[in-house]
Amino acid sequence: MAKTPICRTLNGIGLLAVSLVLAAAFFEQLVHGDIPCPLCILQRAGFAGVALGLALNLRCGPRPSHYGIAILSALIGGSISARQVLLHIAPGDAGYGGTLLGLHLYSWALLLFFVIVAGCAFLLLFDRQFDEAGAPQSRLPALGLAVLALAALLVLGNGISTVLECGGGLCPDNPVDYQLLR
Repeated sequence: MAKTPICRTLNGIGLLAVSLVLAAAFFEQLVHGDIPCPLCILQRAGFAGVALGLALNLRCGPRPSHYGIAILSALIGGSISARQVLLHIAPGDAGYGGTLLGLHLYSWALLLFFVIVAGCAFLLLFDRQFDEAGAPQSRLPALGLAVLALAALLVLGNGISTVLECGGGLCPDNPVDYQLLR
C-alpha cells in the first residue's frame, strides 16, 4: 500500500470541508426553504471552483495550476461575498436570509474564501509535492473517492436547483419559488 503524501491528505480534507459548506447551503435551501439569491448562487459557484481545484489535486496529483484554480475561484467568490456584505451594511438593514452564530451565510462565505486562499497559499509552500509532477499517482483510497463523489454530487445538485430556480433566464433578485416548478 502506497503512502499518501500529506499535501494530498490536506487537499482531501479541504475538499471535504468545501463539500460540507455546499451541503449546508443546500440543506438550508431544501429544508428551511431559503432559496438562494443570484449572489448566493455565484458564491456557490465559487465554492464549486475551489472544489474543482482541490479535486484535481486529489485525482491527478498536486500542481500549481490546480491551486491556481482554487485560489482564483476563492478570490472571485470572496469578491461576490464582499459585495453582498456591502449591500447589507447600512444601518437598519436586516440582511438577506438567515444567520448562523450571528453572521449571515454570505459573511461566513467571505471568511471561508479568505481561509481557502490562505490554505492554498500555505500548501504551495511545500515544493516537494511537485517533485514528481510526471510520476503516476498512487490509487486514491476509497475515502478519497467518496469525498470526490460527494463533491461532484453536491455541485451537480446545486446546478440542477439553479436551473429549476432561474429557468433559462435571469434569476430573480428575491426568489420565492422555482420558476420551472410553477
